[in-house]
Amino acid sequence: MTQRKLRINGHSHLLPYPEEIPDYMREKGIFWVDKDKKFMLQKGWKRPVTDSSFFLHEKLDWMARNKIDHAVVLNLSQLYGNGLRVEEMKKALRFQNDFNARIQQDYPNKFTCGFVVHPGFLRSACWEIERCVEQLNLRLLCLPTHYMDTIGTWRCIYDEENEPIFELANKYNLAVEIHPYDGEKFINLENTAWRFHLIWMLAQCADAYHFLTLNGYQEKYPNMRTCFAHGSQLSQINLGRRIQGFDGRPDLFEGKQHPRKAVGHKNIFFDTLVHDTGGLELLIRNHGSKQVVMGLDDPYPLGEMESHKQSSYPGKILDLAMERNILNQNEYDAIWQDNVLQWLCGDDTTAKQKLINRILN
Repeated sequence: MTQRKLRINGHSHLLPYPEEIPDYMREKGIFWVDKDKKFMLQKGWKRPVTDSSFFLHEKLDWMARNKIDHAVVLNLSQLYGNGLRVEEMKKALRFQNDFNARIQQDYPNKFTCGFVVHPGFLRSACWEIERCVEQLNLRLLCLPTHYMDTIGTWRCIYDEENEPIFELANKYNLAVEIHPYDGEKFINLENTAWRFHLIWMLAQCADAYHFLTLNGYQEKYPNMRTCFAHGSQLSQINLGRRIQGFDGRPDLFEGKQHPRKAVGHKNIFFDTLVHDTGGLELLIRNHGSKQVVMGLDDPYPLGEMESHKQSSYPGKILDLAMERNILNQNEYDAIWQDNVLQWLCGDDTTAKQKLINRILN
């Protein structure tokens, strides 16, 4: 009998229920959710909870309604730990990682969960990677595009000083997710009209992709597979400019890899969350459909959610791509299943089958 094709969402998020968040997180202003589940909060910041599927049981109901078999749960961007004192940062990240590990352990057929480290504290980050992989059985490393170092300087995740992190990812055969946040903390512009989510997050992803490929990490660490959130959308339109810049000013790129070498590389993936079929078509044209994974970014309002105003629903962009002959059926199915499995497991066929068996229970 032919196995049915799975629908795996490679970019999802989950909030703890208010009572699951330790008191010290609220007391220190790090992160909490109000008791009515209407807002997520940090000191001097709050954001509305825009959909009930931010939470576990409501998420499971949402997945069932939308025929989503499995979801890859990334860490919460609010818990990258930038600007926190070191002990507070360690507690916050450990809470996030332990929470995600519990979700994966309790619902193995529904969730594969990621874990997060702070590169500014490199030794602690490496210890946490070892703990999460060896003790918690987490195999998806979530990293920010940029982070604050110990002297308050903002740096790209692909600074060469972070190579010990990538060496461990390579050793453990990890999938890696690169996600933007905190742009308003280091880009000197007024935070208005949601510019940091609509414009600068995409620029942050493009900046990280720039340095991953210049450093040739996709080849230096062959067991590490990296996925960029939101399709790294500005990376797609910017590819020609980067190539011309490299060719025109080679003096600025001594010892670096040519941008062309990374195009379509088997260890670099992008999710589908580019919001229009033209953007998706460019992504596929640049890298090939095999490097594209389904990403809904649920339940955030910039995710692919049910919306009457936008006549949207989870999976709409792929359905439209099929209608417009951007994808064929095999490519469509692979983006929902095979490509996600390849990102998560690489060439480890045993690991892929184990994950399929988990999902099918």
